[in-house]
Amino acid sequence: MIPGAHRGAERSRPLRADAERNRERIVSAAARLFAEQGLSVPLEDVARAAEVGVATLYRRFPTRTDLAIAAFERNMTSYEDAVDKALANPCAWDGFQDLVYDVCALQASDPGLRALLTTAFPASSVIEQRAAEAVAKLGQVITRAQQDGTLRPDIGVGDIVVMLLANTGVLEATREHAPDAWRRFAALMVDSFRVGPQQALPPPTPAEELRSSIAMLTGDTLRIESLPPTEPLRSDLD
Repeated sequence: MIPGAHRGAERSRPLRADAERNRERIVSAAARLFAEQGLSVPLEDVARAAEVGVATLYRRFPTRTDLAIAAFERNMTSYEDAVDKALANPCAWDGFQDLVYDVCALQASDPGLRALLTTAFPASSVIEQRAAEAVAKLGQVITRAQQDGTLRPDIGVGDIVVMLLANTGVLEATREHAPDAWRRFAALMVDSFRVGPQQALPPPTPAEELRSSIAMLTGDTLRIESLPPTEPLRSDLD
């Protein structure tokens, strides 16, 4: 199983202003480098990009898992806001449709959001807890649109997850020469979700199989459990 985040990663007492600035620089640098190079990026590179010493990084984040959770937590908020916006829309179909476009647009604008979808975190982490809440709300968005007769009755949460994985592939393949190609893909997906004279779909992929498939993805992002939970602390003057 994936090693849990270190309980001492962040103390409950308020950080000093300079310590808070260091923390913010570290998290921002980590989010950028994890998205660009994957979770195996040397933490010395993160410290260098944040302009802090390696010892400072490890005081704030004793393990790579701690740092990854902090880096991806802000990305989780973007997904949550998109789902909440969809639920607040008085028109169920418009809410669902806008959610598809909004999340695909978020993935296009921030590689970290693409990485978030293909990274497995400790089950007890705040990321996994918030992800479970977002998935439950996504189910409500789907149910609302199905109840008003606009969304296909055979669509489930897993179909949206697969769509986002597919969009990640589109974005990676077209980012240099056709960066807006995702827009047509998203429109095609929305059209396929709407009630109409479509043929019946194959049976949905079981949730556990889907989750295992996502956790096994490799490439620009790596499974966090495949990485060492700790790294040796190097001497540092910071």
